[in-house]
Amino acid sequence: MGEPTEGAERNGKTGLADSLREHFSGDAPITDKIQSFAKARPWASGMLVGVAGLLLAGTLRGGRRRG
Repeated sequence: MGEPTEGAERNGKTGLADSLREHFSGDAPITDKIQSFAKARPWASGMLVGVAGLLLAGTLRGGRRRG
């Protein structure tokens, strides 16, 4: 029921999911998959890199010390 049918109009949510599925499926090396996704959706890939950077910075910073 939630799957779009052939020729159905896609909204933003399913469009991004379809794009991820399209670019990350197959037997190509992961670097080629990442490059093709970044070329197709530069804003989405930029946001993903930003979120990953924030998570990494929070991890490296460590937890709060209670004194």
